[in-house]
Amino acid sequence: MTSGLSGDSGADGGTTTGGSGIDGRTPPGDSGVDGQTAHGDSVADARSPHGDSAAGARTAHGSPAFVNGQTPSDDPAVDGPTPHGDSGVDGQTASGDSAIADGRTPSRDPVVVDGRTLSYDDVVAVAHHGAQVALAPDVLPRLARDRAVVDDVVDRQVPTYGLTTGLGSRSSYALPRDELAAFSVRTVRGRANAVGDPLPVPVVRAAVLARVNGIASGGSGVRPEILSRLVALLNSRVHPVVPEVGSIGASDLCQMAHVGLVVIGEGSAEFGGEVLDGATALRRAGLTPAELGPKDGHVLCSASPLAAGQGALALHEAGAVLMLAQSVTALTFEGFRANTSPLDTRVLDLRPAPGQSRAARELLALLDGGELGDPRHARRVQDPVSLRCAAQVHGALHAALDFATAALEPELNGCGDNPVVLADTGEILSSGNFHTPALALAFDTLALALTQTAAISAERMRRLLNPAVSGLSANLSPYGPERSGFAPLAKTAQALVAEIRMLSAPVCTDPRHGADAVEDDSTNAALGARRLTTMLVRLRQLLAVEALVAAQAVDLAAPSALGRGPALLHRAIRELVPPLDDDRPCGADVERVSGEVLESADIRSALRAMVRGVS
Repeated sequence: MTSGLSGDSGADGGTTTGGSGIDGRTPPGDSGVDGQTAHGDSVADARSPHGDSAAGARTAHGSPAFVNGQTPSDDPAVDGPTPHGDSGVDGQTASGDSAIADGRTPSRDPVVVDGRTLSYDDVVAVAHHGAQVALAPDVLPRLARDRAVVDDVVDRQVPTYGLTTGLGSRSSYALPRDELAAFSVRTVRGRANAVGDPLPVPVVRAAVLARVNGIASGGSGVRPEILSRLVALLNSRVHPVVPEVGSIGASDLCQMAHVGLVVIGEGSAEFGGEVLDGATALRRAGLTPAELGPKDGHVLCSASPLAAGQGALALHEAGAVLMLAQSVTALTFEGFRANTSPLDTRVLDLRPAPGQSRAARELLALLDGGELGDPRHARRVQDPVSLRCAAQVHGALHAALDFATAALEPELNGCGDNPVVLADTGEILSSGNFHTPALALAFDTLALALTQTAAISAERMRRLLNPAVSGLSANLSPYGPERSGFAPLAKTAQALVAEIRMLSAPVCTDPRHGADAVEDDSTNAALGARRLTTMLVRLRQLLAVEALVAAQAVDLAAPSALGRGPALLHRAIRELVPPLDDDRPCGADVERVSGEVLESADIRSALRAMVRGVS
């Protein structure tokens, strides 16, 4: 297998690369995505991460399957509505375990997994809000048909990679039949080689859900009871401790093996706020360790569910952050009294760059109700590029999100195993479906687009401080140049941009290797997803800086009427933070705006509603 799995000895399966100093442990904000199409400016795919038709629109809602003898809704801890679409999934704070450990009530309705229609909203509901998981009625019968093929191949001792032969460089080694079950256990133990701090619980839940959905799609050949056991881990809130570094993007085996350890009663898991050994965590949850049969251990480690799960959380939040960038830009437009003629459809149609028309329509919708919709109210004939070309830059981020969605959808809703089982023909074939170059490239592209968005946010903020450009008092201080005003905050903005830029370095072209001679390429997709998490937190903080400064500019400019979006943001900011009079520490103000305004479910939902008709 070219998925990074080494032979039975585990000689190469423990390769760990891609730490690169990235603090991927910063948990993602879990929301704010409205499900825009993966192609162009029009809404065409309800499961896309950042448009108006929420990703949850294609959530499967079939009859809940019985898992381990009970329906998922039997859990008395489940309470409250499942967040789908515009129901506020996208507004929750990025704060670690969220619904799992911070006391928030999980969702009542289960997410029904069928292997084909898992949405970003579903991932958020399970990862951040503790939603239960149920299998669609056809999943376990599908797995049983696939397993019959595996059993037949074992009975006939047909040479089959990872089933009757070793893995990686030992793929030519035939395994004795009486060792196949033990080989499955050794596969898990030998590949649990990840290192570093534990991944946040929501990321682990997202990864396990992605693996559940991948297995449910068929083709893995795993025994149905193994899938049910993974579902039981989620529903019982037994969360394997998975170290943050270990995937090189040719399946996430060195990290997912830590999930496999808990399945067999080994390793470590968080349960009820405690980190326990795997056997104890299972026992306290009323579960028992699974016994692995042939191929089961390999399936537990295979595919790229960490990249897919964390990627889904990141894309969901990236859509929200793009919406926030648009809204904060509109607030800056109001304080600067910017010229909106560059947003005119007639201008943009002369060079229809990807996403720019959509971004322009959203900005105008947010500014609706104010004076700036008429360019005659602008102070200047032509504004700085950071304002004049906001639609072009944010449109490029729209396009990057579309590209990422197109790459992530198949990974989230497909079979990434090697080999794969074809039940209709009774075959088990070698597969390259574990390889994720398009996904890694998409994550890199999104990282670069986020950096462009960050760069112009910092520049807009600096233009507001310059009286020669803004027409306002120096540094937005009522006292003018005799006070520092917001000038020192420009350094914080630049520091945030510097970190975001550093994190945007492409990782998909990083050289790497796997097992001897056969595993000679990988993608670093999981690392690409993990660094997006940190970038999004930093970008949200940067937008909070711009928003705080723009609110002061609005106070000083005192327009007679604000657009709907800027008015909402300005009011929310002023409920938390007073205008700047004399110099004072502003870092705490930025943190409050970031956490209590830009992460507010209500504010995100209201802003999204303003642009819904034009997105």
